[in-house]
Amino acid sequence: MTVLIGEVARRSGVSARMLRHYESLGLVRPTGRTEAGYREYSGEDIRRIFHVESLRSLGLSLREVGSALDDPGFQPSELVADLIRQARERIAAETALLTRLRRIDAAGPAGWEDVLQIVALLHALGSESAGKRQRAALSSIAEVPVPAEALVEAALSETDPVVAGALRWALAQSGEDGLALLGEGLGSPAADVRKRAVQSIAEISNDEATALLRDALSDTDIVVRRCAALALGARGVSEAVPTLVDMIVHEVNDVDAADALGGLASDPALAEQIATRLIDRLADDAIGAPARLRLTQALADIPGSATSRVLADLSHDQDRAVALTATYILKLRDAR
Repeated sequence: MTVLIGEVARRSGVSARMLRHYESLGLVRPTGRTEAGYREYSGEDIRRIFHVESLRSLGLSLREVGSALDDPGFQPSELVADLIRQARERIAAETALLTRLRRIDAAGPAGWEDVLQIVALLHALGSESAGKRQRAALSSIAEVPVPAEALVEAALSETDPVVAGALRWALAQSGEDGLALLGEGLGSPAADVRKRAVQSIAEISNDEATALLRDALSDTDIVVRRCAALALGARGVSEAVPTLVDMIVHEVNDVDAADALGGLASDPALAEQIATRLIDRLADDAIGAPARLRLTQALADIPGSATSRVLADLSHDQDRAVALTATYILKLRDAR
C-alpha cells in the first residue's frame, strides 16, 4: 500500500516542501509516482522519514543523517559524543548570555546608554588585561553600577592582587547583595575561592560580615581559617585567639598575628586569656627555639602581671636570643 505526499505530510508532520527537499538530497525517495505524477510513499518510506526526523532531533545535520542511515559500517558513538560536546557548548553559551542579561536587568538601566556602559564594564571585568579589570572594578560604583553578582564572580576568581584589592573595595560599597553572595562563596568546594571570599568579606564592616567570618574559622582549610582569624582579630573577636597564636608558632603572617593579639589584649578580659595561651605554648617542649622567640616577642604588647612574670623567667632562658628579647621587653614595660 502506498500513500500520496499530502497524506504522508499529514501523518508525519513533515511538510510536503521538506519531503521534496529530502528527495532532492537523496534522503527519502518515494517508491513511485501515480499516472498523474504524484509521489507515492510506501510504509518503508514512511518509516525512513521518521528515522530522519528522529536523528535530526538529536542535532544531526541532514548530511550526517544520510551517512548514518546509508552507511552499514557507520559507528554512532563518535558522532553522539561530538553532539554531546556541541550541546554542552550551546548550553554554556546560552547560560552565559542569560547571566549577562540578568545582570544588565539587575542594574536597572534607564536607557540604551546605560545598557552599553554596563556591557562594556562586564566585558572589561572579564578582560585578559589586569589593568582593564582594575579600571572596571574602580569605575563599577558610578552612576550605573555593575551588579554585585558580577563583582563577586570576578572577586572570587581574581588572581592578580592589585585587581583583587580593587574588586574587594568595590564590593564593600555594594551593600547587602554583595555580602550575601560572598557568603555563598564560603560554601565553594575550592579552598582558593573560599579564601578570596573571606578576604572580600573582611572589607565589609558590619555584624553580618563578622558572623560570616566566624563561620570561616571552622573551615576545613587552614589558610581560610587563618585569613578569617586575622580579620576577626582586627574586629576584637576573641574566637580568633587560638588560630592567631598558632600562626605565630608556625611563622605564618606571624607579625600580623602578633599585632592582632596586641589589639585584642587592649581588653583586660582578653589580655589574660591571650597571655595564658602564649605562656602555654612557650612551655611546650615540642616548640623549637625560633618559635619560642616569636612567642616571646608577641608578649611585648600583652599587658598584665602574668605576662611580666613569664618575661622575668624568660630573661634567664637557656636560649640567648629568647633571654635577651625578654630582658629588652621588660625594660620597655618598666619604662612605661
